[in-house]
Amino acid sequence: MTATTTLAPLPARFARLVKIEHTVFALPFAYVGAFLAVDGVPSGHDLLWITLAMVGARSLAMALNRLIDARIDARNPRTAGRELPSGQLSVAQVVLFCLASLALFLAAVWQLDPIVRWLWPIPVIGFVVYPYLKRYTWLCHLWLGAVDGLAPVGAWVAITGKLPWQAWMLGAAVALWVAGFDFFYALFDEEIDRREGLQSIVTRFGVRGAFLGARLAHAATVACLVAAGLGLDVGAFYWLGVAVVAALLAYEHSLVRPTDLRRLDTAFFTMNGVISVAFAVFIVLDVTV
Repeated sequence: MTATTTLAPLPARFARLVKIEHTVFALPFAYVGAFLAVDGVPSGHDLLWITLAMVGARSLAMALNRLIDARIDARNPRTAGRELPSGQLSVAQVVLFCLASLALFLAAVWQLDPIVRWLWPIPVIGFVVYPYLKRYTWLCHLWLGAVDGLAPVGAWVAITGKLPWQAWMLGAAVALWVAGFDFFYALFDEEIDRREGLQSIVTRFGVRGAFLGARLAHAATVACLVAAGLGLDVGAFYWLGVAVVAALLAYEHSLVRPTDLRRLDTAFFTMNGVISVAFAVFIVLDVTV
């Protein structure tokens, strides 16, 4: 990068580093856990600090991933333009960003139920382990899903101090949903992963194996949402939301085939954002109407 290269403002570079727009994948499911936990509208205090905890946690997770994978990203044409490999951000800047994100997460945690002051290391350990896990096993996709699945579980316990099985079912639904679309995401880098010796469902089971895994994971997602609903006092909007999720997942899978990946970006990025927001809207309607 030359000295005359025009850089975006620093906040914009950090926003791109963590793909801040993809917070839409995880944040709605934290709200789902919060609203269902109280079977109504949580207090403004709880919603504010859950939101800030999620922003801090997700920013930390993404920045750590970018930091740990910087050298691998530099050798991948798809990711070489990211902020660290391209020199738009320095290692020191990203480390400071990680520390600031962790501080935000901890500050938010300390405003919620006291039990989460003991539980906060669990997601942080998950964030650190994930980038290294994909160097050793294709199960890294399921690990990523499990970490993201903590969103509704964490919001539930942060408000009530309790972890009933219904919260775990919601967490399992999110975990399987994320793992399923991460199976698709692995299709972007099959050649690079093989060259770098990285493990993914595609390098282990091939493209058709990734598709089968995604279908099974997303079918199990719907099953977990059904199980959670059966254990909760929910109404028609909840079940309509589950039906919409099932329909959108089916549509997502119709967009791509093992022999035709042209619409993979649409299936992965656009549809998953729609799914998470749509389900959250139906949950809000269910507990308020």
